[in-house]
Amino acid sequence: MCPWIKKESAKAEKNENIYRFNVALINGPVTPEFLQENPEAPSRTIDIKGNQKLSQLHDAIFKAYDRYDHHFYEFQIGGKRPADRKAVRYGLPTPDDFFEDDGKTLNAGQTSIASLQLKKRQKFFYWFDFGDDWWHSVTLLSITPQEAGDRKRYPRIVAKQGESPPQYAEWEDDNWEGEQIP
Repeated sequence: MCPWIKKESAKAEKNENIYRFNVALINGPVTPEFLQENPEAPSRTIDIKGNQKLSQLHDAIFKAYDRYDHHFYEFQIGGKRPADRKAVRYGLPTPDDFFEDDGKTLNAGQTSIASLQLKKRQKFFYWFDFGDDWWHSVTLLSITPQEAGDRKRYPRIVAKQGESPPQYAEWEDDNWEGEQIP
């Protein structure tokens, strides 16, 4: 071999697929005042590698919606609506009797995005803070090969639409029953 020809690295760069999701807030404790000032429903576009975990998607959503106080969360995949009993649930590992869920919640920290075998335009649900009940619909927009030489950090927030509601709203009275995001 000629000395001026570089040998290919033994660790050839492996391209991963990049999954692009739209994460739209669909329900949560949003005040009527916030809705009046922000009529546009908030959504975020997030890119994540297929080998990354659902827990990393949670971290990206948490950051994208300007949250600061951590809570339990759950992804529900395969259901037609939030809290659909037919959905497969992925969340934080907890003792089997912690939420009396019979241990049916799979570990989001051990589940890669690619292992879900999602299809383009497939929708699933993300539930954050089991007390305040922030619900999001998550839709797969695209799956594309990572470009060679791509050194971007993933997951990454690539677009924001609408303002993030405060994680804890200041209510004028104690009669809140939940506001549907338009």
